[in-house]
Amino acid sequence: MDKLKQLETFASVATRGSLTAAAKAEGVAPAIIGRRLDALEARLGVKLMVRTTRRITLTHEGSAFLEDCQRLLTDLANAEASVSAGGVKASGHLRITAPAGFGRRHVAPLVPHFRERHPEVTLSLNLSDRVVDVAGEGYDCAVRVGDLPDSSLVSVRLADNRRLCVATPKYLQQHGRPQTPADLTRFDCLVLSSDASQTRGWAFSMPASASAADGAEREIVHLRPGGPLDCSDGQVLHEWCLAGYGIAWRSTWEVEADIAAGRLEAVLEDHAAPPNGIYALFPQRKHLALRVRLWIDFLKHHYGQADFWAGAGRS
Repeated sequence: MDKLKQLETFASVATRGSLTAAAKAEGVAPAIIGRRLDALEARLGVKLMVRTTRRITLTHEGSAFLEDCQRLLTDLANAEASVSAGGVKASGHLRITAPAGFGRRHVAPLVPHFRERHPEVTLSLNLSDRVVDVAGEGYDCAVRVGDLPDSSLVSVRLADNRRLCVATPKYLQQHGRPQTPADLTRFDCLVLSSDASQTRGWAFSMPASASAADGAEREIVHLRPGGPLDCSDGQVLHEWCLAGYGIAWRSTWEVEADIAAGRLEAVLEDHAAPPNGIYALFPQRKHLALRVRLWIDFLKHHYGQADFWAGAGRS
């Protein structure tokens, strides 16, 4: 029991960020929490935390040990719940990450609703456009949009994502509508700057040859249209497009609500490239924690609803 209490205390301090917060949650004095941590580190022979008067910082060994502790404590809680009258309940701490723009719109609003269903789960959400090392940085799950590189991570496809050329109705009334991707040279295109990650340009589905019938023998062609404005931030391009400054090539997760509301119109839909995916990724594990399985199922349920994307409000 002493070993288990030490593990519970370590996990509590690590997730809450201080001895005082962990002590308050348990209803004991901070000194008791400190003695348990000292005993745990002495028993393991390794420093797990660097403690100062201002904050707690996990060591490299502490970060790795925290993930194991949380998994063990969750497995124990699930085992106890499975034989109790209440059935299995998810618990423990869930660390998730997602791209910044997508995460603000379509992940962050769902987090409080997930916790309402599973009040014994605490969550940390990281929003970043860098490619997070899920396993190396101790995340339970990552949401990714687009084609996935080869990886040791396990992936679950949550929804399809398409890229569309869009503009405001007013812009199209004033400048006309492109009929083929080649026509984009005559329009103001809002593009990512050269130092952004979209190196291949805009993707379109085109007939593989002049004699190819509609819907047959098509290939993906990448074009790099130009324009008077470019930016390294996709959200800025979206706002410029809504302001009527030109045509942008954006994901449906970003613009579908604007299209449904009439703020934007899609053009060149017959040439839209096949959809890529929105995925949940997680490290390979023999037993996936219940909280992670439930989180992935929760996302898949919401993303699978036909009106989810069209009903998403602007951030």
